[in-house]
Amino acid sequence: MAPARGTPPPRQRLTAPGGILGGSPPVAPGDHAAQARQALANVLAVLHRHGAGPADLVRTTIYVVGEQPQLVLAWDAIAAGLAPHRPPSTLLGVSCLGWPGQLVEIDGIAALHVG
Repeated sequence: MAPARGTPPPRQRLTAPGGILGGSPPVAPGDHAAQARQALANVLAVLHRHGAGPADLVRTTIYVVGEQPQLVLAWDAIAAGLAPHRPPSTLLGVSCLGWPGQLVEIDGIAALHVG
């Protein structure tokens, strides 16, 4: 029987770098692209500590304060930073995030190789 969709293959485990923002306090006030790049750098640093990289991401959720133009700025910065890998992602526009000045937050799920 095949594993359920979304189940990591045998000899893998999941990690979920979540709530990653572009610095604390957030870097580059008012700059969606800069905060997106920093948030992604933080996600990639967590993955690196686990021996993983962008190709190991199996899902991301990206929260962006603003309207369509700001979502596009953040998405373009994140997509460029992950290229050529493109994990399934959800991009959400929100009215606010947890820190004053925070414009971007990334949650990710990565499949890590074991052994």
